[in-house]
Amino acid sequence: MCGIAGILNFREQAADRQLVEDMIDAVRHRGPDARGIYRDRNVALGHARLSIIDLAGGQQPMQNADHSL
Repeated sequence: MCGIAGILNFREQAADRQLVEDMIDAVRHRGPDARGIYRDRNVALGHARLSIIDLAGGQQPMQNADHSL
């Protein structure tokens, strides 16, 4: 089990990181082993991860080798 939450925002102000953190805290029981947040101007995404498979290599959000994507 894992938890995921997000905001898509097209207003003038940036997407609210704290709101996504609060949403992930609400589903933390679904994935107590890891937590991650990604935010840019129009989107804020968060997840809570339960480590069952790929314990060492399953960190999220996943990135490419040079962390540009």
